[in-house]
Amino acid sequence: MIRLAFRYGWAFIFLILLQVLILNNMHLSIYVNSYVYILFILILPFDTPGWMTLTLAFFLGLSIDAFSNTPGIHSAATVLLAFLRQYMLNIFAPRDGYERGQNPHYQYMGLPWFLVYAGVLTLIHHLALFFLEDFRMDHFFSNLFKAILSAIISVILMVILLLVSYKPKRQ
Repeated sequence: MIRLAFRYGWAFIFLILLQVLILNNMHLSIYVNSYVYILFILILPFDTPGWMTLTLAFFLGLSIDAFSNTPGIHSAATVLLAFLRQYMLNIFAPRDGYERGQNPHYQYMGLPWFLVYAGVLTLIHHLALFFLEDFRMDHFFSNLFKAILSAIISVILMVILLLVSYKPKRQ
């Protein structure tokens, strides 16, 4: 249990630093902003209590807000993501349900399942984030296009991060 807490603690810190120090300073175009810090919420174990997921999401978003000088935009979008996470997990649940203690990783659930799960939640997060950031409806289609492109790039980067961080179990 303590090993698990340390592993997720390091993931929390690593993803915040990766987002703030590297990804926030990379400008591919005006339509692409990758936000991979939400991977922390996406890979929490299936049996994580809802209150803990929401609390962790709030502090994750608050950390990004503090470094990005945005007044609660990331917190709101990340809490929305955490709130909808359980509903999406129920929608995408296999017939037998999830195993206790397992996390939503492509290695356990399969790459197509993870791409759909992460893609839908990342798109929801990005839509909320970009519409809260702009807060105007006259840029609806440009924000929608920006959210879709950014979500695609973010999910690709998340899968790359998971591929790099995967360690096969010792026998």
